[in-house]
Amino acid sequence: MDKLTSVFIALTGIAVMLQAGILLAMYLAMRQSGARIEAIAEEVKTKVLPTVEHAEAFLTEIRPKLQVIADNLEDSTTLMRAQVQRIDATVNDTVDRARLQIIRADELLSRTLDRVEKTSDMVHETVISPVRQLSGLMQGITAGLDFLFGGRGRKNGARREDRRPVPQDEMFI
Repeated sequence: MDKLTSVFIALTGIAVMLQAGILLAMYLAMRQSGARIEAIAEEVKTKVLPTVEHAEAFLTEIRPKLQVIADNLEDSTTLMRAQVQRIDATVNDTVDRARLQIIRADELLSRTLDRVEKTSDMVHETVISPVRQLSGLMQGITAGLDFLFGGRGRKNGARREDRRPVPQDEMFI
């Protein structure tokens, strides 16, 4: 029972560590993506904006395009944040369900072991003990009859010393 508890605790620990690993990987991926996006945005600022400042006509033409890019980046960031939240919720739900299933399996196994133990005790009380008592009674009656009849009726003149008694535990298997 203690081993099962240890196994289920270990499985729960592994599930929690797996969840932590997944969340860490997601955090690192998001951080790396954010750094790339920031690098791209910084590159756009350093290369495109000075050119825009120097050319007034070019500025009016490129400004709407930059706005679309900024809007797309904002939309992408919002979508990525929403996806990360959905993934986090899914992982949490999966870990919770796994934890519940482990608890249910532990309870089922405990109940089964209790029933097996009760059944074994019942078989011992209702079958094995009476059979042993009956066997002892039969051995007593046989020994009494052998004593009363003085060993008559044995084949080939076998004596009492030649007969090996059968141990009680070997009688019923």
